[in-house]
Amino acid sequence: MIERILTGRPPEPRLPKGAIDSQMHMYLPGFPSLPGGPPLPVEPLPDAAAYRQVMAWLGIDRVIITQGNAHQRDNANTLACVAAMGAAAHAVVVIDEDTSDAQMRALSETGAVGARIMDLPGGAVGLDALEAVDARAQAADWMIAVQFDGNRLLDHLPRLERIRSRWVLDHHGKFFAGVDPDGPEIAALLKLIDRGNVWFKFAGVYESSRQGWPYEDVAAFSRRIARHAPERIVWGSNWPHNMIRKTEDYPEDARLAELVLGWLADDRARHLALVENPEHLFKLPAFAVA
Repeated sequence: MIERILTGRPPEPRLPKGAIDSQMHMYLPGFPSLPGGPPLPVEPLPDAAAYRQVMAWLGIDRVIITQGNAHQRDNANTLACVAAMGAAAHAVVVIDEDTSDAQMRALSETGAVGARIMDLPGGAVGLDALEAVDARAQAADWMIAVQFDGNRLLDHLPRLERIRSRWVLDHHGKFFAGVDPDGPEIAALLKLIDRGNVWFKFAGVYESSRQGWPYEDVAAFSRRIARHAPERIVWGSNWPHNMIRKTEDYPEDARLAELVLGWLADDRARHLALVENPEHLFKLPAFAVA
């Protein structure tokens, strides 16, 4: 069992109306973990009711539910979660070269707006399928969320440059060995972003930081990327923090959001990252403020 913090003092400054959580996971009963992936999160299951409390606490209006690795290539849990959340939710799912046109249409009709590439242990579909996934995503006008060891970015660069879909580099780039903000990897990433179809996601900073709170190693290059292209940053809570297995290690989401969003230059950059940029990346309608 783990005790997840679901409410408390809201983040300051408050999130703008229409704020989108671009990266989180959710789990409902009846969908066991599958071979090849990690186990389900520590109980209690982080379900729709729990996440609605987080939305109310943080001031989130819309959410992108990302397929969890525990379910590998079976999107049933994720689509059930979208249905449970209603109009506020869309999904990033797993597809491959065998996903048919009919399946793509069905996924789109049930809320899918993107596909996931996870080229790390436990991932369901890795970079070996990048070109096939890109072709399917582009035909459906979806985006792709791409995650790999960022220290290999230069190795993957030619293939990344050929992606035709809109895509986002996940989880602060996952530079596990660290990276120099003025080094060749970040220079190459900035050129990728300048191509116009690439975004960079602020989410799960603790998964690759080697320093711990306040994660200054990741902050240094994240600030540089955000200064260079504020129109290409999106943010995700990474709730329910699946890698965290003990209550004493569980982050307080409001304080984590304050910290990471504080790496953006100003209120305009925050509005871009939380509202306008994810609307463009995921092709969502503009939020209607009452």
